[in-house]
Amino acid sequence: MIQQTQYTPTTSKYNFPQSTLEDTTLPTRFIELSLRSIKTIQNNEAALYQPYEAMTDETTEEVTPIFQGQTKLRLNTIPLKPSHQETPVVAIDVSSIKIGETSAGILLAIRGAIVSKKQRQSHYHYLRIGPFPFHITEQNKKEIYQLFRQYSLDTLAPNTTSTPSLIHMQTRITTLLERWLQTGVATQSQNTLILWDGSLTAGTSDSPTHIMMQLLETARNRLNTVLAFSKITRLRLSGQRLTDLIETSKPPCLLQIEGYPTAPTNTIHFLGNIHVAKLTQGNCSFRLDTDRQLPTEQAVEAIQRLMGNDQLSESYPETLRLAHIYSTFTANEVIAIQRLLAQTHGIKTVTRPNIRRLLFGPYGKGPDGA
Repeated sequence: MIQQTQYTPTTSKYNFPQSTLEDTTLPTRFIELSLRSIKTIQNNEAALYQPYEAMTDETTEEVTPIFQGQTKLRLNTIPLKPSHQETPVVAIDVSSIKIGETSAGILLAIRGAIVSKKQRQSHYHYLRIGPFPFHITEQNKKEIYQLFRQYSLDTLAPNTTSTPSLIHMQTRITTLLERWLQTGVATQSQNTLILWDGSLTAGTSDSPTHIMMQLLETARNRLNTVLAFSKITRLRLSGQRLTDLIETSKPPCLLQIEGYPTAPTNTIHFLGNIHVAKLTQGNCSFRLDTDRQLPTEQAVEAIQRLMGNDQLSESYPETLRLAHIYSTFTANEVIAIQRLLAQTHGIKTVTRPNIRRLLFGPYGKGPDGA
């Protein structure tokens, strides 16, 4: 289930030599459980979604309050200069997609990607984990969830043994797979810049605070630096998006935000220092979180080494862009997975009535059930 395919990027072409994690136990267990769960589809009618109906799991990148009316916030612009000190860069991303449903449960596919780059190498390495199709039902969801937790730091979490509801399984197992990949990279890398998709906000059911703290500590102990990029942020200051506050600054620069509470609620915790980064000329800027336990100078130096060791387009690292591309499901891949399931497991495909169209005609827009 680890695959290397031809890829034609929108920028220059790359050569992707094969790369592996040392521990391949998880993919093996995944394959076994994936196949066993799919066999339970037999004798169940299945409605397979059209590719445009398949809903990709867009896990919330942040669940945080608004900085509304907080006059104590301080904004500090830090100019940046690329540092060409040779430093490996590794990016991780995970994606899942709902491809259908049966009378007993839901059909999902999940996949992860790790992309790495070294300064002196002109090519990128990548590792693809998946795709793994799963048929999740009330009968097997506990076994599937426990397998994902077994390979995550979440196994050490107290009072988290309850299995989530079926509707939340997609988000939870996607996050657990991502945590396993992040842990594997943090443990096996040294003196490396590790890029995450999302923020360093903790305290939700998907990102328990103690798990995130332990993961960041694992990275620090190996002299790694975690940089978390959020493509979308809901954080605002007096009604204005934080990413808009950097528009008047000359790139490359970093807008440092100081004075906010590290625990704005009883459950939500900011484990990172929040910045707005505009690393190149262009229209885009991003929320960028750095480990709060690192000194400011060290965090800024890490960002400057990222600029000198990875390609940047619209202020976004190429390694993280490719990790997203290699984990995301295309329409052709959705069709291929559905066809495989239909041919190998005899799924009887039925047409799912579109309730919105039946009720509202041409005004019935949006996916069913939304």
